[in-house]
Amino acid sequence: MLTVSVVLVFFVVSLLFMQFLKLQRMRRRFPPGPTPYPFFGNLLQMNFQIHHEILKKMAKIHGNVFTLWLSNIPIVVLQGFQAVKEGLTVHAEDVAGRPTSSTFHILTHGNGVMFSNGHLWKQQRRFGLATMRKMGVGKKDQEYRLQEEACHLVEYLQKTNGKPLDPTMPVVHTVSNVICSVIFGHRFSKNDENFHRLIESIDTVTTFGNSISFFVYEMFPWLASHFLAPFKQTVSSINFVNTLLAKELESHKEKGKPEENQDFIDYYLDEINKTKGDADSTYDEENLIQTIFDLFLAGTETTATTLRWALLYMVVYPDIQEKVQKELDAVLGHSHLICYEDRKKLPYTNAVIHEIQRYSNIILIALPRQSVKDTELLGYPVPKNTIILSNIDSVLSDPGKWETPDQFNPGHFLDKDGNFVNREAFLPFSIGHRVCMGELLARMELFIVFSTLLQAFTFTLPEGVKEVNTKLVFGSTMKPPPYQLCAIPR
Repeated sequence: MLTVSVVLVFFVVSLLFMQFLKLQRMRRRFPPGPTPYPFFGNLLQMNFQIHHEILKKMAKIHGNVFTLWLSNIPIVVLQGFQAVKEGLTVHAEDVAGRPTSSTFHILTHGNGVMFSNGHLWKQQRRFGLATMRKMGVGKKDQEYRLQEEACHLVEYLQKTNGKPLDPTMPVVHTVSNVICSVIFGHRFSKNDENFHRLIESIDTVTTFGNSISFFVYEMFPWLASHFLAPFKQTVSSINFVNTLLAKELESHKEKGKPEENQDFIDYYLDEINKTKGDADSTYDEENLIQTIFDLFLAGTETTATTLRWALLYMVVYPDIQEKVQKELDAVLGHSHLICYEDRKKLPYTNAVIHEIQRYSNIILIALPRQSVKDTELLGYPVPKNTIILSNIDSVLSDPGKWETPDQFNPGHFLDKDGNFVNREAFLPFSIGHRVCMGELLARMELFIVFSTLLQAFTFTLPEGVKEVNTKLVFGSTMKPPPYQLCAIPR
């Protein structure tokens, strides 16, 4: 019996040693990095999470381009403005792929725009950008949707009569309804049960993205899919969203083609009809539903979380809130309906919004890229099909690019005369071929909603509350901890 045990132990140790040697051989083809262990790679050193603070420590030891191993899968990390900018733009085409991992396959089946690749991705993205332009994103045509939602939010807050409230749900409803309006051509009532479930489902899917469950599923897909509750909840949420989107699609088809396209679904159905019989076309209902899902994933969580940070910072920095209000009053007055064009006359307000995005830094790590062929990143060889992670946190807090990176300072975006100045290291929407498709809509939304709220209210802490926690809650997006504020009508 003892002999069998000894043989078994010897076999396991030999297996681990062989795996260790194999990893060491593979490491030579990649940038340097921490020593990976058999079976786990660097997951143990990372506590099974890709955390920006751990990446920062590793960059100090291994440099601004280094390799992490998730089990036996190499991931090249880009740290700091220079590495991220050069890594994603010098050979932009080479690093424009997305990983085809187990999780991303479950989420999208390679369809849509966020996690697709090759010809399909290029066609879907080109169509998405062109359609956003046709629908007037960035122009006055689209502003009425944003102004309408901002006004609904103001009305809701007025009814609270200055009593303490958690702004999370009203803000999430506002942002979600902007996306619904753009995609479906209509908004949902705050009491609509499907609307609530849609918001909860999107939150479940995004939360899964940088959780321990995600990595467990990547390593043991069969085991996780049968026994992991967060994975089952994620699949259930994906199914609910897809069912809801399919119903919206059927509703559009039943109405028939409008004389003039009104929303994203109208434009896409039009494109499906126009390209019937075209062998190169990737326009179909599967890709339509997935593209809409992608727009929801990218456009609700991020903008809503940024606005939640915005209100929290105004409570924490009342002097900055007051300066914004003085500028709004002096330039626009109290009753002016705020337009995106107004940002050019409001340099301080514009600077504060940019600083909220920089300082809150809600997407610490950009969505992963993948090399589509053997390439080179800042002098290091990177083989085809290597996953590449850009640490956006290290760009937005790069001490070589920001005067006071660890402070909330709107002066980062103002010159000595108080004029607004954009900064090259301001990359919250990433950079290169995969830069966020909804960037312009998000910028408009943040400016119009934030300015409208500060025009209408002064935000304060509830009576008796002296301190507020501003430490981020770690996840796929970095949310503020739960907080309450009072919206005092001005």
